[in-house]
Amino acid sequence: MLLSDALRARRSIRAFRPDPVPEALVRELLEEASRAPSGTNIQPWKVHVVAGEVRTRLEREVLAHRETNPQDNSAEFPRRSGARRDPYLTRMRTLGKAMYGLLEIPKGDQAANWRQWGRNYQFFDAPVGLIFTIDKDLDAMSFLDIGMFIQTLMLSATGRGLGTCAQGAWNNYWTVTRRVLEVPVDQYIVCGLSLGWPDETAAVNGLAADREPVEAFAVFHGF
Repeated sequence: MLLSDALRARRSIRAFRPDPVPEALVRELLEEASRAPSGTNIQPWKVHVVAGEVRTRLEREVLAHRETNPQDNSAEFPRRSGARRDPYLTRMRTLGKAMYGLLEIPKGDQAANWRQWGRNYQFFDAPVGLIFTIDKDLDAMSFLDIGMFIQTLMLSATGRGLGTCAQGAWNNYWTVTRRVLEVPVDQYIVCGLSLGWPDETAAVNGLAADREPVEAFAVFHGF
């Protein structure tokens, strides 16, 4: 697949087939992702890859912890939950309305919303989950670096017919994730990623988020 095709084909997948992803293939994707740029080549990304019993244990313990309404239900590092103003708020709501419509979850059904959000902590049934961490003493520029690493990984996966879903939800409930995966206390849990073979029969995987035209976000100087 050409890179331009992968860029247009990639989308967030929220339903996966149970077919396993070979460890060798995951390693190959990570090796390719490591070619992503980083400021002064510091390569700040760290990755915990989970499958099998470890993945099952992580899912089980995080979901159980979540039901207790714990205090660690937000990220360790400063971040806002969702957009606060337009045009960002409208974009977020448009996506949410489309996605929950495909899932047939009516507006205001808090129980169904809670269950669907919990699907994040099941990696949407993907056989492989990835948790990304970063040293706490690095600054905001290193978060850009890890974002480019994750984007490169997602495009590499798309090129092989795999699906992914980047998940900010995994920087919530970090105490359990840290304990199960033995993440050092001097690292932030930044986000997660679901990786597997897309379930093409799932309606939610037909969701294609709108993109703004270039004129909406770019200013050209000197052309």
